Amino acid sequence: MATAPRPRTSTRDPGELTRRLTAWLGTRLPGAEAAGVTVPASNGMSSETLLFDLDHPRPPVPSCALRLAADPAAYTVFPEYDLARQYRTLKLVAERTDVPVPRVLWLEEDPAPLGAPFFVMERVAGRVPPDVMPYTYEGSWLHAASEAEREHLEAATVGLLARLHDRIPAAEAGFLALPGPGDALRRHVTAQRAYYAWVTDGLARSPLIEAAFDRLEQLWPREPGEPVLTWGDARIGNVVYDGFDPVAVLDWEMAALAPREVDLGWTIYLHRFFQDLTTGSGQRGLPGLLRRDRVEARYARLTGHTPRDMDFYTLYAALRHAIVMLRIAYRQVHFGEAAVPADPDTLILHHGSLRAMVQGTYWQG
Repeated sequence: MATAPRPRTSTRDPGELTRRLTAWLGTRLPGAEAAGVTVPASNGMSSETLLFDLDHPRPPVPSCALRLAADPAAYTVFPEYDLARQYRTLKLVAERTDVPVPRVLWLEEDPAPLGAPFFVMERVAGRVPPDVMPYTYEGSWLHAASEAEREHLEAATVGLLARLHDRIPAAEAGFLALPGPGDALRRHVTAQRAYYAWVTDGLARSPLIEAAFDRLEQLWPREPGEPVLTWGDARIGNVVYDGFDPVAVLDWEMAALAPREVDLGWTIYLHRFFQDLTTGSGQRGLPGLLRRDRVEARYARLTGHTPRDMDFYTLYAALRHAIVMLRIAYRQVHFGEAAVPADPDTLILHHGSLRAMVQGTYWQG
């Protein structure tokens, strides 16, 4: 999927969205119009993004990004989209840390104006490591960078996680606590089980994903630790960089109270996902970037917290990613872009690495 044409993500008409957005802007900033509305080529696979300039004599910011809850007619990636929760998370991170996030301007919870809830935030200029083609491939700006520049980017990015996890008391982020019994980690995994059940409702289940859930129980941490505000989708593809310095941290829809290792596992594994794709295509990729041992050691130096049970958390990241990949594959089937194979596990792009993690052999290679 990372090297194939992107699957359909919406049934909405961009021209109609522009007209309705301009009408709505007038209610928040009289006289304002949306100019130069575009849908980015890298538009997310879950929520939709619109980019536009504010045409107004005194705009609060010159350029904006709008995050719109997913189109229900487009076979959504997640069962629900709480835009108010994302908006509140961005405000909290901006107020309580120096982690750079876009300035949020307006939240609209009424679905009437655009057909779904949305919020508007400042658009931050910079560059993002791409998913398609992956930033690990030859030709990407990150691949072309020097080792020193990539080292700088890695250090700055791990620093984002350290500051996020250390500077917001869990009590202030209580709205991000997941429901259900047990501690924060048990609730997080229970939510993933519920998500998997939703993804496979009426469809073929994945024996590999179910084996990964079983393996998690065998590796379960004895002491998960106190929960922190986790970003959720903690990867460099969700960061805007000015040069090699982070200037905006994006995509907070998976934020939750959880052990800090949930973010660390996701950061490490999602890079390995793209690196594995790259080596599988015959390229060298970026084997020195975001190596597990270096990320763990750097995080420990910055926070005084030595990451624990990382075999569990990297497996958990690969499992969570597999469920998302399975849902996206079923969406392609829904729109006639793919067919269901005899083995549903092959719908998961990284089924080989996930199987190796379940077997305990992945990190030995």
